Amino acid sequence: MLHVEQLNQFYGQSHTLWDIDLQVEAGRCTCLMGRNGVGKTTLLSCIMGLQAVKSGKVLLKDKDITGLPVERRAGLGIGYVPQGRQIFPLLTVKENLEIGLACGRQKQKKVPEHIFELFPVLKEMLSRRGGDLSGGQQQQLAIGRALVLEPELLILDEPTEGIQPNIVQEIGEIIGRLQRELGMTILLVEQKLKFVRAITDYFFILDRGRTIVNGPIAALDDQLIREYLTV
Repeated sequence: MLHVEQLNQFYGQSHTLWDIDLQVEAGRCTCLMGRNGVGKTTLLSCIMGLQAVKSGKVLLKDKDITGLPVERRAGLGIGYVPQGRQIFPLLTVKENLEIGLACGRQKQKKVPEHIFELFPVLKEMLSRRGGDLSGGQQQQLAIGRALVLEPELLILDEPTEGIQPNIVQEIGEIIGRLQRELGMTILLVEQKLKFVRAITDYFFILDRGRTIVNGPIAALDDQLIREYLTV
C-alpha cells in the first residue's frame, strides 16, 4: 500500500531523517514507534506532503506521490489525523466534518452515515462548536473528519494522547472495525504499549532519524523496549 524508500529530510542544515525505508502492507495496522524527538511526526508530515523531502520516494500503491501537494494525496485515498487533532474550534462539528467532502475520492455531498455509526456522539453534537468538545470527543471528530475522505490508508499521529481510558478503548475498537469491515490500512504513531499490542500487526522503530528495527508485533520484546522506547 505505502512504501517509503531511502527518504532524507532536512530542517535547514540539520539532517533529520536518514535513508528511511518503511513499508505498510494493505489491510495491516502498522505502528511507527520511538522516543520523543526521533522523527516520527516529521516522517508522517513527509508522507502527507506537509514537509519537503531532500531525496527518496513516497509510493502509494506503486504510484510515486513524492511531489504531489497535500490535497492531491488526500484525493488518492490517504486520511490524516495529526498530533493535537487540529480541528477548527470555532466551527461546528457538522462544519468540521463537511470540510473533508471536497477532497474525498467520491466527492460526496454529505457526510457518510457510517461516520455517525462509528461515532454516535458526533451526531448528537452536530451543532456544537469543536472547541467546546472534550479532548476525547475532539479526537473522535478528528478521526471522523479524516474518514469523510473515504480513505484506503488512515494515518494517525498519537491518537490516544491526552485521552481518557474509556475513549482510548473505543478508538482501539474503531480501528479494528475499520480494518475488518472496510479493509482499511492503518499507520499510526503511538506510545502506549498496551494499546499498540492490542491493535497493531507490525511495527517499525525509529531512533535518531533512522529506521532501526521492524517486525511483527509479537517480536516487540522487552530488550527492544528498554533500548529504544523507555525514557
